[in-house]
Amino acid sequence: MSKFADIIIDISIEKLDKTFQYRIPEEMEGDIAPGVSVCVPFGKGGRSLRGYVLSISETPVIEEGRIRDIISVIHSGGKGKAEGELIKLAFWIKNHYGGTLSQALKVVFPIKKSVRERKRVNIIPLKSPEELLKEADLSGKKHYTARERVLRALAESGQIDASLLSDKLNVSKSVLKALEEKGFIRLEALREYRNPGIRSGENSGIPTFSDEQKLIYESFIHDYDLGLRETCLIRGVTGSGKTLLYIEMIEHVVRSGKQAIMLIPEIALTFQTVMRFHQRFGDRVSYMHSRLSPGERYDQYERARNGEIDVMIGPRSALFTPFNDLGIIIIDEEHENSYKADNMPKYHARETAGERALNAGAMLILGSATPSIDAEYRARKGEYRLFTMEKRPTGGSLPGVSIVDLRQELKKGNRSMFSLKLQELMGDRLRKNEQIMLFLNRRGYSGFVSCRSCGHVMKCPHCDVSLTSHNNGFLTCHYCGYRERAVKTCPECGSKYIGGMRAGTEQIEEGVRKLFPGARILRMDGDTVRHKDDYDRILSDFKDHRADILIGTQMIVKGHDFPLVTLVGIILADLSLNSSDYRSAERTFDLLTQAAGRAGRGEGAGEVVVQTYEPDHYSIEAAAQQDYNMFYSKEIMFRELMSYPPVSHLLKVLIEGRKEDRVKKEAARLADLARESLPGGKDDKAHKVIGPAPDVISKIKDVFREVFYIRDGDYGKLTEIREKIEDNRRDENRYDTYVSYDFDPL
Repeated sequence: MSKFADIIIDISIEKLDKTFQYRIPEEMEGDIAPGVSVCVPFGKGGRSLRGYVLSISETPVIEEGRIRDIISVIHSGGKGKAEGELIKLAFWIKNHYGGTLSQALKVVFPIKKSVRERKRVNIIPLKSPEELLKEADLSGKKHYTARERVLRALAESGQIDASLLSDKLNVSKSVLKALEEKGFIRLEALREYRNPGIRSGENSGIPTFSDEQKLIYESFIHDYDLGLRETCLIRGVTGSGKTLLYIEMIEHVVRSGKQAIMLIPEIALTFQTVMRFHQRFGDRVSYMHSRLSPGERYDQYERARNGEIDVMIGPRSALFTPFNDLGIIIIDEEHENSYKADNMPKYHARETAGERALNAGAMLILGSATPSIDAEYRARKGEYRLFTMEKRPTGGSLPGVSIVDLRQELKKGNRSMFSLKLQELMGDRLRKNEQIMLFLNRRGYSGFVSCRSCGHVMKCPHCDVSLTSHNNGFLTCHYCGYRERAVKTCPECGSKYIGGMRAGTEQIEEGVRKLFPGARILRMDGDTVRHKDDYDRILSDFKDHRADILIGTQMIVKGHDFPLVTLVGIILADLSLNSSDYRSAERTFDLLTQAAGRAGRGEGAGEVVVQTYEPDHYSIEAAAQQDYNMFYSKEIMFRELMSYPPVSHLLKVLIEGRKEDRVKKEAARLADLARESLPGGKDDKAHKVIGPAPDVISKIKDVFREVFYIRDGDYGKLTEIREKIEDNRRDENRYDTYVSYDFDPL
């Protein structure tokens, strides 16, 4: 009896967002299962396209003669229950965040295609050492020198990796084949995994729990063993020992026969995090990030699918590791924006992890020194269980923080980017052979290039953004990659008074070298970290004190533990405060608190200098005091007053297209449709639909962008409106523009 597969075609077109049935050829029946990626003929021309198998049945839905066969299997995907859970999760992502099912399936099955397996060939001797040496002597007399070398090596060592023979003894495959035919050896091919390099350090032993850590750990053990799976939020000050808790929780889960996923926000965090986990779990832990090679990524998923690892660490894509017996998901630094996807469907890892944990019967743990307002709000409403850690278990105190008003520095005649206090403290730390971190939330020679005579700004001809000046003599667009040579005169008025705002990490590095010529300096930002090993190299050099000062952007202030750092300088604390985003105060507080938390984690007392033009802003004051409750109480009042998330919900609807008039018309039409869908209709006085208007960046790569927002306290209502828009566009066949959705946008 024939079997049939319901397949979703890998095309992100709304009108094709449905399943198509194909016959499974008899020779493929053992390889086809839900989650498998296949090649199928599609359309009148029968062109070959990728598809995903959703289900299998023995009943054709149309006349069997019209059903075409699957061409081939692209990626087997395994046959564990993980695939079924991930397909179910894909349906949830589609319904919760919009987009097509094909897009959602690409999210949960991030490995796009099979990569050729790496094989290792073992040479196994079939004769005794005496017989091998006898044959070696005969081969030598006949001048079969390569054969003689192989036989003597086998007599001495036993089994040998074939690659060693080819590399070290210059032995060809034909020599091995001849020995195999004569019955002297057997060639055994074994699967070899490409593992990302994890350098084992010495196990420092299991530190003793503090009272706060012990309370949380025992509560976790009690609930987990009873089968309770309530989501927990751990709010612990920087250096309070959250990572140790995660390791102990995961070890308990692994001992019970389950598996664990730990999400981290930045690739840079894998260096120290994976080292600590590898010391505890050895080769049963692996990690994922975008800079791994396709072969390394593919092999890590295969190892997880085959049950060869217990712990996966990585950014949000690691959430979809195909574990069959998932027991716990931990999201460290849960406040980070990188947990929100940039492309459709724009899922949030926190919400999606909650759904996956629910389906798998796993526990979800969230942790941060500065929890997102969203997570803290839910915890205070009782949706999450809240734990707090207010002390560092080493007994070290939180660093002292000084706020420097840059306006006063200017009045004193100090026009440099370093306040007098910061200069004084940097000199003191260098004399004491202690380390310093300088943080700036910008990249390169950041800032626009403008003419002080006429006001002309150098912009990208393809994107509605200013070009950024770099010290290689070029102006660069960080959206599409366009670049042109830096100008010396204004192209509009001819004035020579044109230049950029030089306030980037490169500029800081130059300034430090002038102040302290003998200091050893490392810089870590998007320009110096381009290869997968650059993170490890820079962080290792700094940790081993091969540098005195580390200058960098956000990636240096999150999660790292450098005991010799006793001074952190925050160059422009309010740089992130003035963005057109209602979360700007939250982002500023997070960054400053995390940056301040890098100081004083060892035996030496820490000190932080916060340089700002707005010293009285509540986010800066709260960060300086490391007072989360103070910040939350003021920020949530602002959110309640303005009906912003998490008090209410926002849906961003983005319309894109190459014809500006079509984009504007479609945006206006859909905004009206959204207004009609709300209780008050078009006359609604609550202004629940905002816009449409050009997006913050109104054109990227010659594509125009219009946006409008829908605000409502009921998330389900926003989902209904999104579905109504999708249905309307499908019914009216409006595909000359593209629409995407972003719930509670970051």
